[in-house]
Amino acid sequence: MDFHKPYEQNRNRDCDFIVQYRFFSPEEGGRPIGNPSQGYRSDFMYSGDENKKQLWMIWPEFLDNEGNIILDKSLQVPTSGKAKMWILSESLIELHKGRIKIGLKAFFMEGRYKTAECEIIQIVNPNLK
Repeated sequence: MDFHKPYEQNRNRDCDFIVQYRFFSPEEGGRPIGNPSQGYRSDFMYSGDENKKQLWMIWPEFLDNEGNIILDKSLQVPTSGKAKMWILSESLIELHKGRIKIGLKAFFMEGRYKTAECEIIQIVNPNLK
């Protein structure tokens, strides 16, 4: 079994925020090969930024129904659930501070394709509050 090493261990800090997500079905324009596994490195786009085509390196880390990080990378993640979100470039946290809010809608992106919709449900990083 291939195990995921939690980002918290790699980055020596907690995540930035938590989202409720839902992957789009192939019929909705989602991933034709199904849901990804843990370690998925999609980009992040704020809802409303579609015309700007502005993407951010903010990665999801998927949680199971009990709120634990899914560690088995051989499993597809659930179609909907919660994910910890990580702003990869800590120097951009101040820039995101003005946008990250409870209830904000956004998307997981693969290039120009929206693969999932999400909503921020919790802000964890005190520098974003």
